[in-house]
Amino acid sequence: MGFKVAIVGATGAVGVEFMNVLERRNFPVSDLVLLASKRSAGTTLTFKGKPYVVQELTKDSFIGCQLALFSASGAISKEYREACVKAGCLMVDNSSAFRMEDGVPLVVPEINPQEAKKALQANGGKGVIANPNCTTIIALMALAPLHREAKIKRLVAATYQAASGAGHAAMEELKDSTRAWLDGKPYAPKVLPHPYAFNLFPHNSAMGPEGYCEEEVKLLKESRKILADNSLRITGTCVRVPVLRTHAEALNVEFHKPLSVERAYEILNKAPGVTVLEDRAKNRWAMPIDVAGKDNVYVGRIRKDQSQDNTLELWVVGDQLLKGAALNAVQCAEVALL
Repeated sequence: MGFKVAIVGATGAVGVEFMNVLERRNFPVSDLVLLASKRSAGTTLTFKGKPYVVQELTKDSFIGCQLALFSASGAISKEYREACVKAGCLMVDNSSAFRMEDGVPLVVPEINPQEAKKALQANGGKGVIANPNCTTIIALMALAPLHREAKIKRLVAATYQAASGAGHAAMEELKDSTRAWLDGKPYAPKVLPHPYAFNLFPHNSAMGPEGYCEEEVKLLKESRKILADNSLRITGTCVRVPVLRTHAEALNVEFHKPLSVERAYEILNKAPGVTVLEDRAKNRWAMPIDVAGKDNVYVGRIRKDQSQDNTLELWVVGDQLLKGAALNAVQCAEVALL
């Protein structure tokens, strides 16, 4: 059995990873339709050694498809949702368009796989699965197993987010601006609002009235939905750092019940999709260069917060393009369809 699969945004950073993940996980693809804007149409990409020409996205693009993986803007996802599901196609969407919509499952397969099936129970077997924000996925991969043990009361997060979160163009801007800086040449940012080479700045998503940017609000709202717990208290500061791919997060987690450092390690060593990596004697913990290109989320430096009871500190690192985006979306499709 195979599926005709459409990839929307095929030429982007996540779109390319969609193809890589489908191939190495041996997802049963009988045919592949690569879709992008009119500007990118005509580009040739390779899947399993076979060339595929990128087509312009239209409302008819999903006819005959059973699965569509979207990595485009929220506006594009909203515009083409009806055409996708009317064609009988399961839509797994990487944008923020539907994440908080009632009835649309927001899924991390290691945490709430049962939700993925709900997309197939609506509209006669058609539907939408929302892929969570990369920051939320990476945090919850480490936090959800601990939440099941001791229940999280409050989370304070500081995130260090790579260029990949802003797409391929931002990754290229980081490379180009770094070369210019090293050569002593001026460089005017085109993709991001501030100089990126050898610099960092609070996340550039839209700022809300309470002083939190969209990225920080997503961490709160999406975590509550995925964990099905609206009592969670979460605050965060998201920062864009000059790293090509792979986000890092420093998490301060207060639990309702006592949870020892030793027990936390025991739980996370057994958690699916999680790898503990550290060498305390050498002060060596997971770094982006360790985790780039890896499926698992890496965790370490777990320690007791000395300032209050029932609180642990964790260091978490995950590849934004993989578990934070493409890999999680393909896993959602696997749970729903296979």
